[in-house]
Amino acid sequence: MAGKPYIIALEEHYLDAEVKQHYTGSDARQAPRVAERLEDVGQGRIADMDAAGIDLQVLSHANPGLQKMDGDTAIRLARAANDRLYETVRAHPDRFAAFAAIPTPAPAAAADELERAVTQLGFKGALVNGLTNGLFLDDKRFWPIFERAAALDVPLYLHPAIPHPAVVEAYYKDYVDKFPSLLRAAWGFTVETATQGVRLVLSGVFDAYPNLKIIIGHFGEGLPFLLWRVNMGFERDRQGSKSFRDAFCEHFYVTTSGFFSDAALLHCMMEMGIDRIMFSVDYPFVDNAPGAEWTKTLPLSPEDKEKLLNGNARRLLKL
Repeated sequence: MAGKPYIIALEEHYLDAEVKQHYTGSDARQAPRVAERLEDVGQGRIADMDAAGIDLQVLSHANPGLQKMDGDTAIRLARAANDRLYETVRAHPDRFAAFAAIPTPAPAAAADELERAVTQLGFKGALVNGLTNGLFLDDKRFWPIFERAAALDVPLYLHPAIPHPAVVEAYYKDYVDKFPSLLRAAWGFTVETATQGVRLVLSGVFDAYPNLKIIIGHFGEGLPFLLWRVNMGFERDRQGSKSFRDAFCEHFYVTTSGFFSDAALLHCMMEMGIDRIMFSVDYPFVDNAPGAEWTKTLPLSPEDKEKLLNGNARRLLKL
């Protein structure tokens, strides 16, 4: 283990038992092995981290989180779940940090819960799963959350969820029974989350809150790879002082979660710079071992490798 780099992974999920009771349909179903590991935030998880060489996980609540609930239920569950997650981190402070679950169906309360989680519980930001009851986060009803995150100087992690039912009906229904991953990591997650990112840039929220920081996993859900063309297209509609590319590269960070590709890494570095990229696994939906093995052969200088594996996360999350 001599010379092993310190590895921080920051899209690593768990499932709160009380929140789980409110899930229905496909949201309540997980593969048995995944379900078992989602609920383990103790020695079993730590042993898995040790076996792979993962030093610290930033824990966040698994999809769909609180985003499909009514406001009152989401408020109650957010506070209780975050309090329990605080106890988990306090029991293993050298192995875990946390992103808050926030009740986005009640935006003002979500902003308050974010502040409580950061200032009282020591959380490092918040993670939001997909749309909130069918609404994209650029809707101005959610801007109090962005205002508070910017004031607290903490990031918001935009995590995927199942696409809007109308999108499923129009785009995916012919194949989803045979290929259920079409709605998830194979395609649907990417399209839905990239659309969130595009809409945020167009909304003007970054002009309103210049300190706002957004993280997107899976190497930015394709946006860095399309950035030249997206930017070229939007230049025809330019309405502000910043180009789409400038706004994206100034306010967004990406992680490697579930995407252990040298080509993808190098492309993101060319578009965004190494300072905007952080290591993640996407545990337990992805095993720790493949991600950790990938880190041993990264085509990076020692300085850039250190930034990817821990330095950028330390700086952004104040670890």
